Order: sequence, then structure tokens, then C-alpha cells
Amino acid sequence: MKPRLASEWLHSCAGCEIALVDLGEGLLELLARVEIVHFPLLMDQKYAGRAGEGDGPELPAADLGLVSGGVASEEQRAILLAMRRSCRTLIALGTCATHGGIPALANERSQAAVRAGVFADCGPAPAEAPACLERVYAVDEVVRPDLCVPGCPPRPEAIAAAILAVLDDELPATPAKSVCETCPARREGRAATRSARRFLDNAEYDPDEDLTRMRCLLEQGLLCMGPVTAGGCGGSGPPLCVQVRVPCRGCYGPVRPGSNPLLDLMNGLAGQGVDRRSVVDRRSLLRFCGAHGLLRPVAGPR
Repeated sequence: MKPRLASEWLHSCAGCEIALVDLGEGLLELLARVEIVHFPLLMDQKYAGRAGEGDGPELPAADLGLVSGGVASEEQRAILLAMRRSCRTLIALGTCATHGGIPALANERSQAAVRAGVFADCGPAPAEAPACLERVYAVDEVVRPDLCVPGCPPRPEAIAAAILAVLDDELPATPAKSVCETCPARREGRAATRSARRFLDNAEYDPDEDLTRMRCLLEQGLLCMGPVTAGGCGGSGPPLCVQVRVPCRGCYGPVRPGSNPLLDLMNGLAGQGVDRRSVVDRRSLLRFCGAHGLLRPVAGPR
């Protein structure tokens, strides 16, 4: 009898599911090992009977569950709780699930301000709009996942490795390396400028030379999140952003569980001799990890 697989998406864009499809022929081999019992993107699945009976969503029992997206509404919270009840092993898939992702940028504002912004060009807000939570939560703030696979989206092979490990009764160790530890750029140990440069500024490099000849983007004064971001986006190769000579934006979340990338990077910049006052909109450094209480509404004018 094949292991049973369930999948759900919450406050997300389906990028993680597209990454899964990007396995290509490898996806066929993976699907041959499981029986899909719940997957809203692929098959119709009712959460309750026609009369809406029951105390909440009821999902089929599964050996493995995949959940992408954060938790922003009462409905999403109920679905996540149902997934945890029905799945023996639960994987939080993608940075929205593990750290809030881009949707958690809404945590900078009150729910009233978010709703006003969303419906600003649509006339009055609909009376039947979903009941929202007071902020966007990561999966582990609501239930305990057995494994977290960050990335926006995660690499297809990383998703496959996590699924196969669970099917083989193993839980893979989460890599603890930062983006910097996988980056081949040249370092001199000191920033070339005391002022942080905007992300829109071009890095200084010779397009005819490889990455080992380019000076570290952070030392060039560009706000590269590499020192405080979990590595893995480039697989066994250099980080994806650095490959195209732009700074890391932090999409794999903090390299250390429970850390604050904003504070960690500001401390790193100070150590490099960069004036922290030159960093514009420091809260944007939390653009991918605004859950866990890291992003909160700011009182007064912004």
C-alpha cells in the first residue's frame, strides 16, 4: 500500500507547487511512490458535507502533508489545524510557511489599513470578506511542523529530497550554512564606503570575469542579506542572486532559527564600518520574514 500524500496552500502564490512541477520527469517517479488523497490545485476536495456539518474542515488521513503559505485568515487557520490532525508528518513548504514570506509585509500595518488598501480601488469592502486574523502567521506559530523547507520558492530537488526522506522514514538535517558561506565573491574584510548604497545601484564587476574576482557586494556597500540568510538557493553552486551580480534579498529566511535578520545585518554593517543611519527603510530587510512578531504596525506617520 502506497503512503498517502496530502497538500494544502494557504496565504501563498502557488510558486512552491510550481517548483514541485519543475522536477520534470523526476516528479513522475515521485508520484509513483505515493497516493494523493488531498491536493486542491489538482483535484476537487470538499472540506465538509453539503449541509456544512461538523466542527471544522475534515481532511483524509495522510502519511505526509505539505503546507505552503502563511496563515492570514480564520479559514486558513482551520485548514492548517485540520492538516496537522490528519497528517502523520507535516512539512512547512516555502518561506511563506516557514517565516511569513512576502504576505507578512502586511504585518507592518493594522488590519483596518490592510483592508482599506486592498479594496481602495474596488468600492466598499464586501460584506462577505473572509475573517482575517490580526496578522499573518508562519505555520509553526499555529501548529508544530515536523520539517521546514524554506525558499521562495524552494529548489525542486530540495522539495523532492524532503519528501523522499520522509517516505524512507528519515528527516533530513536542515543546512546551517549562510548565503555568504556558499558565495565565492572576493572579500577584503572592510567596506569600501561608509554609506549604504541602494539596491537599485549596480554592483562593480567585470562581466568578463568570474565571481571569484568580484568584490563582496556587502563590502561594496550594497545591502546584501547573505550573512544572515540561510543558504541553499543555488544548490551546490553560487547563490542565485549573486550569480547575476545582485545582492541577496533574504528569501530563504534567517540562517539561525529565532534570529532577527534586521538586527544581525545592522550589527554586521557596523562591523564593516558602514554608518547605520545611511540605511533607508531598515524594516524592509524583514521583507521575507515578517512573521514571529518581527514586523509590527508603526504608530504615527510612516
